[in-house]
Amino acid sequence: MKKILSTYILSAILLSGICLPTSCEKFVELGAPPTQVELDDAFRTDASARSVVLGLYVSTVNSNISGTTTFYAGMAADDLQYNAADPSLLEFGNNGLLNTNSYVNNLWGSLYQLIKNTNNCVYGLEKSTTLTPAVRDQLIGETKFIRAYAYLYLVNLYGPVPLHIKSDLEVFEQVSLERAAVDQVYNQILTDLTDAEVKLNTTYEGTFRARVNKHAASALLARVYLYRGDQEKAESYATKVLQASDYSLVAPTANFVNDSKETIFQLANLTGITTFGTNYITSATVIPSYTLPERVYNSFETAPTTDLRKSNWISPKTVSGTPYYAVNKYKLSAGTGNEYHIVLRLAEQFLIRAEARANRNNLSGAKADVDAVRKRAGLSGLPSGLTQAQMLSAIETERLHEFFGEYAHRWMDLKRTNRATAVLSPIKTSWQDTDVLFPIPNAQIVINGKLTQNAGYEN
Repeated sequence: MKKILSTYILSAILLSGICLPTSCEKFVELGAPPTQVELDDAFRTDASARSVVLGLYVSTVNSNISGTTTFYAGMAADDLQYNAADPSLLEFGNNGLLNTNSYVNNLWGSLYQLIKNTNNCVYGLEKSTTLTPAVRDQLIGETKFIRAYAYLYLVNLYGPVPLHIKSDLEVFEQVSLERAAVDQVYNQILTDLTDAEVKLNTTYEGTFRARVNKHAASALLARVYLYRGDQEKAESYATKVLQASDYSLVAPTANFVNDSKETIFQLANLTGITTFGTNYITSATVIPSYTLPERVYNSFETAPTTDLRKSNWISPKTVSGTPYYAVNKYKLSAGTGNEYHIVLRLAEQFLIRAEARANRNNLSGAKADVDAVRKRAGLSGLPSGLTQAQMLSAIETERLHEFFGEYAHRWMDLKRTNRATAVLSPIKTSWQDTDVLFPIPNAQIVINGKLTQNAGYEN
């Protein structure tokens, strides 16, 4: 029996979907359709294997995981305000999600489809005996990074989730998995990222830092260890990135272009226009679907100098007498441009290390890292003599000002520091402690009877 790799070809070299059916005799008898290639052929040569892995990046962009994780979690937190009238999206903003919410289900499906694709890639790459060893390692590293990235969002948004790391060929008959404990999911994330960091090169493949390298794996490891409360390793991995000569902080006016020196990893697109630009930017008389809440806008420093992030990343506008605060990090919304979806950037590594140092009582080191980010924003350093609690509070505020409207940073920060209820309950009248997780989609529970529902969403 021949093993078939099913792909959706977007261009001559970019493949966006992977499926490995085991019962493929009929496909062979009928003649493989043009979107099917044999598994052994897909991973036989360096060129074909690269094409499959490039397809993982394409599928990540096409599924709009950047936008959905950002917009949904931003509304659920306090860094995005939703201004339209879709009732299913309003559920995120008022933290009244139903377990039948189609957006919650679609996000779950997109992340698991990406994981399915990476599982099949890892299987094919590890099985291949014909690839150049260095190329094979690089591609495995990239694939495991993407799988870890997908699981990081799943476990933070939904809590315990099914842990599926085998290819379709190995578990085709297995139709359901139970939810794995959060610690078990994180262990897999760390296993994947640690192996990726070993296998990846420090130099970037291709152009515009649009494929992950060793520093990208280190950067995501720093984030994961911070989330897990391992302050020593969070500091260590962030330091690896900060000591690299490839990156530097840049002025807020130049952060979000695709040749920024601050970018560690970004997702490329064909037009240079991002989902952030198209959703955040509108004409003067049109209200953006998502804006920055007024209370966040007012929290930026203005004296003795104005925070350059406020003046460069936010555009106040008034429509029909109502003020709105447009998120203006990405400047382009149509046509062609030079903006990609920036997933990892250097400022985060400074703030990860600052928080890790503060938690280890190295307050002078924490201050130095925060001050580096503040200096780039045109601000003076933090006051001397802050207590540990004051330093951690200052870092929380700095992270809000740095990462609003980006990749669910605020939502994850409030959850991991157990600050969600304290911050959100005063401004969200229907807030409940159980709102820190999204519901497990009811459609998935119907399909997989082993899934259980998160507390607060049983009805």
